[in-house]
Amino acid sequence: MALSQDLLDILACPKCKGDIHLNEGGDGLICDACHLMYPIRDDIPIMLIDEAIKI
Repeated sequence: MALSQDLLDILACPKCKGDIHLNEGGDGLICDACHLMYPIRDDIPIMLIDEAIKI
C-alpha cells in the first residue's frame, strides 16, 4: 500500500517545515531545501531528523 496523496499533501519537512515529495523509487520523502531523504519503512514515513539520509 503506497502513501495516499492526502497524506503527502499535509506532510512537511520536520527540519525546515518546507515541502517534501516522494522519490522515484517510492521508498523515501525528499526535502530539496535541506537535501535530506526521510525513509519510508513498511508504508510508514520515518519523519525524524536523526533518521534522515543526506542526499
